[in-house]
Amino acid sequence: MAFVLPQLPYAYDALEPHIDARTMEIHHSKHHNGYTTKLNAAISGTALENQSIESILSSLDMNNKAVRNNGGGFYNHSLFWEVMSPIDKGELSGELKDAILEAYGSFEDFKSAFSNAAATQFGSGWAWLCVHKGGKVEVCATPNQDNPLMPGVSCGGAPILGVDVWEHAYYLNYQNRRPDYINAFFNVINWNEVASRYEANK
Repeated sequence: MAFVLPQLPYAYDALEPHIDARTMEIHHSKHHNGYTTKLNAAISGTALENQSIESILSSLDMNNKAVRNNGGGFYNHSLFWEVMSPIDKGELSGELKDAILEAYGSFEDFKSAFSNAAATQFGSGWAWLCVHKGGKVEVCATPNQDNPLMPGVSCGGAPILGVDVWEHAYYLNYQNRRPDYINAFFNVINWNEVASRYEANK
């Protein structure tokens, strides 16, 4: 079963002015498409070929760089597009809000922790909000295309929110101002999707 590049649930320009259309187009049609194609090539004819991406990553041989990098890139970007939205984003509420407040004290302190994880990730990588079984949430960061589903990576748990801090995600619009991009990301978070992922994985 070959993986397929997911279609975006909105137009390339829908997240402007926070994330520009040209960046979205290149990011989705070039970068994400490349990860998808290379992942399919890496698993073709192997025991991984008919597994879900979650199964592949959770039992990954971390020395298999082709699957690690491209499988991570495929999964991470698939999540990234879905946790953003131009409309009907909802608000942080319910059990997810309670879990964030329990872990971080306030929304502003959570935003600060998440933004700091993203801003201080050296080089390329991602910042995540993850949920552990039982409902506890935790912020962490990973290098390159690694993510918390992979064995021995960072905080573990299930990623429910992620921001891409590779330069290709923001450089056309923000150049070296990564913190400005991270702050803008908070304007397009789809809290309904994040809450749904929290409920499914807590």
